[in-house]
Amino acid sequence: MSEALLPDPVSVTVRAPAKINVYLGVGKVRDDGFHPLETVYQAVSLYDDVTVTAAEEWAVTLLADGDHVDGSAVPDDDTNIVVRAGKALAAHHGIERAAEIEIRKTIPVAGGMAGGSADAAATLVALDRLWNLDTSDDDLLALAADLGSDVPFALVGGTATGTGRGEVVTPVDDAGTWWWVVVFSDEGLSTPSVYGAYDLLEGGDHDYRVRPAMLDTLRHPEDNPDGLPMFLYNDLEDAAFYLRPDLQTTAEAALECGAATTLLSGSGPTMLAMATDADHAREVAGRLAGRGYTRTAVAHGPVAGAHVVAYG
Repeated sequence: MSEALLPDPVSVTVRAPAKINVYLGVGKVRDDGFHPLETVYQAVSLYDDVTVTAAEEWAVTLLADGDHVDGSAVPDDDTNIVVRAGKALAAHHGIERAAEIEIRKTIPVAGGMAGGSADAAATLVALDRLWNLDTSDDDLLALAADLGSDVPFALVGGTATGTGRGEVVTPVDDAGTWWWVVVFSDEGLSTPSVYGAYDLLEGGDHDYRVRPAMLDTLRHPEDNPDGLPMFLYNDLEDAAFYLRPDLQTTAEAALECGAATTLLSGSGPTMLAMATDADHAREVAGRLAGRGYTRTAVAHGPVAGAHVVAYG
């Protein structure tokens, strides 16, 4: 049977990765209330799966996959970013349609890993396939940018720089495979509160641009195999530690357990412990578990952005 004769799918499942910021530089708050950013994103192997099914009305169901996922604060109505993504896509094409959206969530909520952004990106791709819209990549990226600063990167995946509010994404050649122990927190951390503390403590009056040498290390890790840890940086880390001193304690514990270095994920509260390879990551995770840090995951990057995994 030719592809043109295949029936329209009843459902589509798209997988989207968590993001980390291996570099996050934050400038002084602008008049519009946003902070200019320069960041290096990396998509890592911690995923949410979003399944969309044609329906008469919008509906959202969340399935928490792991005890580190607290879905109680995730709305199940039209305020959810996945419904906003679906409505934006329909409006872009001038159509009136709806869908049931099921989110199987592994990325922590309010964890600084852009789980909501990943879900929005997955929804855009899934509904585009479900409705056979053939939306151009440029239009999908524009819709994504309107939804949130991290949504375009969730579409692109891999490793990329982000400028503006983070929504202007430029892929970076990354020849490495980088390993992380992801240390989840028992409670979320509000992004606005972290930026507020940053303004109070730092203010952004410094050179926050990405260092070219860091991008060279990503492109050619064989020339400097131990070089990436020296470039890992997050301007929001001190602010998050100010609000949550326990996160600094977690970072110190990870170093004592053998991590090459540590890094706050985005605006937190998830902490990252960098490892040299998969075995080292599992070793660090095991040592952390012995200290009571049992809510961890081993992940690697870079990985692909939002992509279809099933048609139903």
